[in-house]
Amino acid sequence: DQSQLRDLLGDIELRELLDAGIIGEVESHLQRTDPGYRAKSADGLHDLLLQIGDLTRDEIAVRSATAEVARSIRALVASVRVVEVPVARRKRLIAAEDAARYRDALGAPLPAGLPASLLEPVADPLGDLVLRFARTHGPFPIKAVASRFGISAEAASTALARLASRGRVLQGTFTPGRTGREWCENGVLRVIRQRSLARLRHEVEPVSAAALGRLSVAWHGLLTRRRGPDALLDVVEQLQGAPIAASLLEREVLPARIEGYRSSDLD
Repeated sequence: DQSQLRDLLGDIELRELLDAGIIGEVESHLQRTDPGYRAKSADGLHDLLLQIGDLTRDEIAVRSATAEVARSIRALVASVRVVEVPVARRKRLIAAEDAARYRDALGAPLPAGLPASLLEPVADPLGDLVLRFARTHGPFPIKAVASRFGISAEAASTALARLASRGRVLQGTFTPGRTGREWCENGVLRVIRQRSLARLRHEVEPVSAAALGRLSVAWHGLLTRRRGPDALLDVVEQLQGAPIAASLLEREVLPARIEGYRSSDLD
């Protein structure tokens, strides 16, 4: 809940809390480019188009487990389970079930042979396409969705605002290294936040006593002693506040850290 997050942390940007690597991993899963998520059959390709939306043949090949699976798109087109339409001045393949959405949202001409049941108008065709884009991507700027569908930034912004009013997408600053406002689907952002938090927790898990011992020895410079007044001052700053007997400090602690230490050096 972003309002609760704002109450807790103030007006901090989420891009300061989220992990860019996690965002990339989540998007590769959603986009089915990760090897473990690629389509393994013709039916899998059809499901892929239903899940992601319009794809070029090259984009389908990237999301296919094998070249043979990618070639099976021809059979899907021949059986009219998949149709080819122009989107943003490029030929793309869509599931036949989405034909009316692309016709009504983008004015895409449809091939003959589609059953009448698939040509019925839908309530919010552009909203459906934009929401699916959001569900299958990490955080994105408005220009990304506008470019994908070949629509104006104003049209994309209006569609996203409608979705935001229904609580389906959020606007904010999410991706580390980017500037400007972005949009993200609620479920996608939830996954990114959970995985980012899990990675942070893993990074602060307790280490073994042996690892802590190695760190302490290296941090105190006991393996490679230094020379000179600057090195001695660093050691004093490092040890300040530690309850060390003066006799031990002069006889053992400082000589172990400073090469050629003399009592006059401390003076």
